[in-house]
Amino acid sequence: MPRNDYVGQMPTNSKLFPHGLKGVIFDCDGVMIDSRDANRIFYNRVLAHFGLPPMTPDQEKYSFMATGRQALEHIVPPPLHGQIDHVTSKVVNYRRDITPLLRLQPGFREFIEYLHTCGIRMSIATNRVEKGIQTVLDFFALPNYFNPVVTASNAKPKPSPEGGLRICADWGVAPGDVLFIGDSEHDLAAARGAGIVFAAFGDTALHGRIAATDFDGLKQTLASIF
Repeated sequence: MPRNDYVGQMPTNSKLFPHGLKGVIFDCDGVMIDSRDANRIFYNRVLAHFGLPPMTPDQEKYSFMATGRQALEHIVPPPLHGQIDHVTSKVVNYRRDITPLLRLQPGFREFIEYLHTCGIRMSIATNRVEKGIQTVLDFFALPNYFNPVVTASNAKPKPSPEGGLRICADWGVAPGDVLFIGDSEHDLAAARGAGIVFAAFGDTALHGRIAATDFDGLKQTLASIF
C-alpha cells in the first residue's frame, strides 16, 4: 500500500476510521510476545518455592491479565506476601530465568514495519511495569517506534482506560481514530472505556470490532479496510 501524504494518518472511507487510522496501541503479553508458557513457569516456580500447588485455571486467567504484583498477591497466600520480593529477586528472577523463554509473536516485526512504512504512530499499553517492558524491548532489539510506552508504573493498570486516553492525548488525536490490539478482557475494557476501536487478537472469544488470529490476518484486514 502506498505511503500517504499525511504522516501519521492512513486515509480510509471505512466506518471504523472515517478520519483515517492515526495510531495503533499494542498490548504486550499475548500480542507483541508469546509469554503465556513462560509466565506460567514463573508463577508456578514461585508457588513451588512456597510448597504450594501450581496455579488453577482461574488463577492463570487472572494472572495473565493482571500486573505481576497483582498476580503474585492473588496466587500467594497473604501471610507469605512479605517474602515475594525476596523470592522474585533471588530465587526465581524473571529477567534471568524467564526472559530467555519469551518468544516474539510471529509476524509482529513485519507488522510494525508495515505500519511504520505507512506513517502510523505506535504505542504500548501494558500491565507490565516500566522495567519489565524495557526488558522485552531490549531482549528482542525492537525498533524505537513506540511512543509513549504506558505501563503499570506510570498509569492505572488495565482495565482502567487511563493508559489509552493518555496515549491519545499525547498524540493529539481522537480515540475513535486509534486501534487498540489486545487479547484479554482487561484490554477490551480499557479500549472500550477510552472509546478506542478494539482488535481482538489471537485465539480468543473476545468481541472486538476487528478480530484476527495472527498479524498476517490483521494486516490483510487493515489492507481491506483502507
